[in-house]
Amino acid sequence: MKIYSIQDPEFAPYGKVLEGYDTEPLVAALEQATPLPQGVEYVPSQPELEALPIAKTLASNAYGGMPIQMGWCNGHNTKLNCLEYHRDSEMNCGTCDFILLVAREDEIANGKLDSAKVKAFLVPAGTLVEVYATTLHYAPCSAKAGAGFRVLVVLPKGTNGPKPEIIPLNQEDKMLWACNKWLLAHPDTSEASQGAYIGLSGENIDIADQI
Repeated sequence: MKIYSIQDPEFAPYGKVLEGYDTEPLVAALEQATPLPQGVEYVPSQPELEALPIAKTLASNAYGGMPIQMGWCNGHNTKLNCLEYHRDSEMNCGTCDFILLVAREDEIANGKLDSAKVKAFLVPAGTLVEVYATTLHYAPCSAKAGAGFRVLVVLPKGTNGPKPEIIPLNQEDKMLWACNKWLLAHPDTSEASQGAYIGLSGENIDIADQI
């Protein structure tokens, strides 16, 4: 699998780099306040991050005044496993280089996405990147063999909270996994065994040999 840069034109359908933000204090806070687990852990809201001046700036500028939450997704990973999307963009920034595996929502056909549609993009350390609402994504991947990652995750407040109780009305409703989180799982994952919608076909991509 080819690993592109987010500076390459191929990234344009999936997101963009957000210019003008000073991410140094953010990177420092991620290093100091968040762990580096052997697996992958996600915390939607971290007080030390939300206390930074950039939190108010992101809420007012990047999200146009919407309430946001600032958390993290840290650990070690090289596999696709699942893809998710939200109704709003997600912002990411890492303390070191990391890789995003992404696809487009419009590539879902009959409730399934072929993993051959997935592309890989390297995000440089300290770069604030917007992942569009229409971009399928999941846990970051390590950019170097054996290396971990600490990645900021900014989303509208409440995202990834408890799943609302709904009566499914259509195919997409079956994918709803949490608040503002629609999830497509590969059958060979713990998420699938927990009842997540199996929406990924093909190979469960592993980039271990590419890093």
